[in-house]
Amino acid sequence: MTQTIVARRVAPRRKIVQGVPMPSWPMRVFKGLVLLVFCAVVIVPFVGVISTSVAPNKQINESGGLVLFPKSVNFAAYESLFSGGVVTQALFVSIFVTVVGTLLSLTVSCLLAYALSRPGFVAGRPILLVILFSMLFSPGIIPLYLTVKGVGLLDSIWALIVPTMVSAFNVVVLRAFFMNLPTEITESARIDGAGELETFTYIVLPLSKAVLSVIGLFYAVAYWNAFFSALLYLNDSRLSPLQLVLRTYVINDAQLGSAELGTERLPPQASIQMAILVVSIVPILLVYPFLQRYFAKGVLTGAVKG
Repeated sequence: MTQTIVARRVAPRRKIVQGVPMPSWPMRVFKGLVLLVFCAVVIVPFVGVISTSVAPNKQINESGGLVLFPKSVNFAAYESLFSGGVVTQALFVSIFVTVVGTLLSLTVSCLLAYALSRPGFVAGRPILLVILFSMLFSPGIIPLYLTVKGVGLLDSIWALIVPTMVSAFNVVVLRAFFMNLPTEITESARIDGAGELETFTYIVLPLSKAVLSVIGLFYAVAYWNAFFSALLYLNDSRLSPLQLVLRTYVINDAQLGSAELGTERLPPQASIQMAILVVSIVPILLVYPFLQRYFAKGVLTGAVKG
């Protein structure tokens, strides 16, 4: 008994935060170092990409194509990209596909998910089974290509939007979110004389900002990063999105000349390639922080009930 009391007095007291005991300081230091290493693994390559894109020509040639700390800042690579050449045109194509595709995808997905969430929808269960079946079994490249060709979308910018307009996973998440909304709200709207479209527009959508933000970001990232659809359906290089240009001139290491850039002054190829990477990454990085707070609420709430 005496030894137990002494042991309790000698044992260090651990700090408790919200009912959970905190780990000892050596463990916290170790976790901090591990987290620091992982952050460095992610951040250092990104810093190298940005630094190389603005580094002077001489330093890029001396370092072998990768610079972490530029001696001076030179924006010649970005000036050449936005001089009206193939990269500028591809950037406008990607912006159009991302904005228009995201709006169309959100509209169609929300209407379909809301209809499937209504208990009185007779064909709801068969349609839902078809959607779930499409998640398990993909049609394949050849049938999809023949379908796009049959409807006349080859060599059209709409070939980058229409075949991937609706995601089965996003529809299921939206349906689950709509099913979790209180039925008293929609019933009171019907008592006041509102139809289904009015209830959906003025009541359901304002209550669904969190899940709409998350699903919209999912669609936007998918459209922005898509290159395989352009590689499969497009022969006209004027309709190539930015990611296809990135694949051609960065991954495949093709040379960007004066004809592609529209300027006579050519920076080093390594600087141009890194600048294309920055241009393709920055838009999503700028949008993500504004929608991050909706992630937990939007996705988890939509996944509670199926």
